[in-house]
Amino acid sequence: MKRLHRPNLFGWSVFNEDRNIDFHSAVWVRPEGNVVIDPLPLSDHDEAHLAELGGVAWIVITNSDHVRDSIRLAENTGAQLMGPSQEADNFPVECTRWLTDGDEVVPGMLALELEGSKTPGELALLLESSTLITGDLIRAHEGGALCLLPEEKLSDQRKAIASLRRLTLLPELEALLPGDGWPVFRDAKFLLQELLMNLDCGEGITV
Repeated sequence: MKRLHRPNLFGWSVFNEDRNIDFHSAVWVRPEGNVVIDPLPLSDHDEAHLAELGGVAWIVITNSDHVRDSIRLAENTGAQLMGPSQEADNFPVECTRWLTDGDEVVPGMLALELEGSKTPGELALLLESSTLITGDLIRAHEGGALCLLPEEKLSDQRKAIASLRRLTLLPELEALLPGDGWPVFRDAKFLLQELLMNLDCGEGITV
């Protein structure tokens, strides 16, 4: 796995040929038990690396389209699953815990609900106030710029833009790790504000 912008944060990726972008997963390494977000299938190398880092205590699934390899990873590691509470009635896997807006996932990580995406109550995860990990709504299809899901995939564009506006107000935000597309390790708050400004100016949804 690749070490990211923090010494206790790692990630792995799979290139999606249909969209010409990488899909990403992340693991936050912590003494109290590691947290994995939206796990893709692991190579043998990455699976061994994850074991060396201490395995997995919790798996957070940001939305029902990001279940990915969660079931197999949970079965192999004994990890417990967490998912978005607004999807609890129809979620494709059973979770130990359902997360809602403002919940503390584990100490140092907060769950934020994003509205207007293709699934209700999609989760974003705020790590120690400075790193945001997103699922589908906020993404980056080109280096150095953020975008939203294409308009035709949004359930409510107005709510999606309101969720984006809320994220621009996070006071200490520095990095943003999307589930889909390029990671942003610096100036994430500025790039979110830039995206919001472009949408407010009527430039439409970036795809």
